[in-house]
Parts: sequence; C-alpha cells; structure tokens
Amino acid sequence: MSESFLQRLYASLPVVRELRQLRESVSRTEGHLATLAQEAAHRHAQEVLLKAPRYQEPKRVTPHEGQVFSQSGEDGIIAEIFRRVGVAGRTFAEVGVGDGLENNTVCLLAQGWQGGWVDGNSDSARRIRETFRRELEGGQLKFREAFVTRENVAGLLTELAVPAEVDLLSLDIDLNTYWIWEALGAWRARVVVVEYNATWLPAVDWKAEYQAAAVWDGSMHFGASLKAFELLGRRLGYALVGCDLGGANAFFVRDDLVEDRFAAPFTAENHYEPARYWLGRRNGHPRTFRG
Repeated sequence: MSESFLQRLYASLPVVRELRQLRESVSRTEGHLATLAQEAAHRHAQEVLLKAPRYQEPKRVTPHEGQVFSQSGEDGIIAEIFRRVGVAGRTFAEVGVGDGLENNTVCLLAQGWQGGWVDGNSDSARRIRETFRRELEGGQLKFREAFVTRENVAGLLTELAVPAEVDLLSLDIDLNTYWIWEALGAWRARVVVVEYNATWLPAVDWKAEYQAAAVWDGSMHFGASLKAFELLGRRLGYALVGCDLGGANAFFVRDDLVEDRFAAPFTAENHYEPARYWLGRRNGHPRTFRG
C-alpha cells in the first residue's frame, strides 16, 4: 500500500477534516482579534494624545479628525475647516489620488461635489475608470492619467477645467510636492492640503531638490519640511492652520478667509505633528464607492 494512498485516506477521515476546519477557524479568529486589539490600541493612543493641553484650544483643527475614505483623519479636518470658512462652488482638485478609494477628496465626491483627479500609476488609473465610471461619464469627476511635474501640472489642471478659485486643492506627489504647489500659483484655492515630511523638526526649512523624472525611493528623502511649506504657503497667500495627528498632512487656508477662525500663530512651530504614521491605518469594512 503506497504512502500517498495512506495520506489520502487519512485526509479523508471526517475527524481529520473537522480538525483542519477547526484549525483554520481558530487562525481566522486569532487574526480578527489581533486586528481588533490593534484598532483599540490606536483609538486609545489617539484619545491620550488629544488630552494634551495644546489640543484643548478650541480653534485647533487637529481634534476634529475623522476618517471615511482618507488615509487617516483628513476627512474630518477638511469638513471642520469648511464649516468655518464656508464653501463656494463645491469643487476640488487632487493630484496623487491612488486608486480613488483612499484620498482626501473622494468623501467630497460622495457628497455631490465635483472636481478633477490626476494620478500617474496605470493600475490605479484602471481601477479609477472602473470604480468611478458613472461619475466620469456624468461629468461630476474628471481624470487624467499622467506623471506629474512642475512643468505640466498647470496644464493638467487646465485640461480638467479646475476653476481658479477651487474650494479644495490636495497634493501628494511624494518627492516633488513642494515644487508642484509652487507651480500652481495661478490657482487660489480656499483650502490646500499637502503631504509634509515630518522627519524634519519644525524649525528646519528643508526641501528635496527638484528632479522632474525621479520617483520616491521610500526613504526619508521626500517632499519638504513643514517649515518649508509654511514659508511657501505664506508666499502664495496662505496660512498654516494645522496638521493631522499622524504627522502626514498639513492644512492651509487662504489668507482672506482666516480671520479669527484658527489657532495662531500660523507657524510650523505651533502646528507641527511628529511622524505617527502608525495612527493612520485603521481597519474596518472594506472601502467601496457607490455615488
């Protein structure tokens, strides 16, 4: 009697099948419990951090974090900023959107806003065209697949018919985000969101040198420090009003809309959040979009 026959016979026994199914069930349960424990730890850490005195100031935006589609709490902060400054045309533009299901504007799209997206990844572009076909065909959303540089970004937004006073402009180009924003001086968005490099301390004015064809290598060498963005924003007519708790995104409001609505001074030293990227990834129901 061959060994393979005995193995098949053993595997066919009801008790063996039940044990295998039980082991698989336990493994799934352990994975689910680990996920729940991680989520609970993240929520607890966030609650502890937000008890710090600086976050008790009512004009700060960081405590208003909330996640629907965003990578971390950007959705909630964006909603709070617009609650304070108001909305004009319910329009957005975002450069660097991934597959469309995790970015800073898809939540607005789901609420009836209209706008344009740009992304250079072909796989992401394919998924966007599939997932958002109705919005693209209906004209609520416009999309361009393109590798973005400071030389072509203005032309891309023009092709997308992004209005000069778009409500929200969001930029996440990893390596060249600083230079992309600098090239968009003709657009006077009410609110601007940029990814900053929290590796650099708040007083340091640092930015990666511009390389049109380069892509981020996954290292700490990307984008620009919060101070560099603060100074660029000031030059373009914007005030830094806050960052997300995870230290990934900075939020700017156009100078004429700031008034007494946000926590001054509008400096990197006042609003800097260190890199807590582990706060950003939260699990739950898989993201999907039904406009």
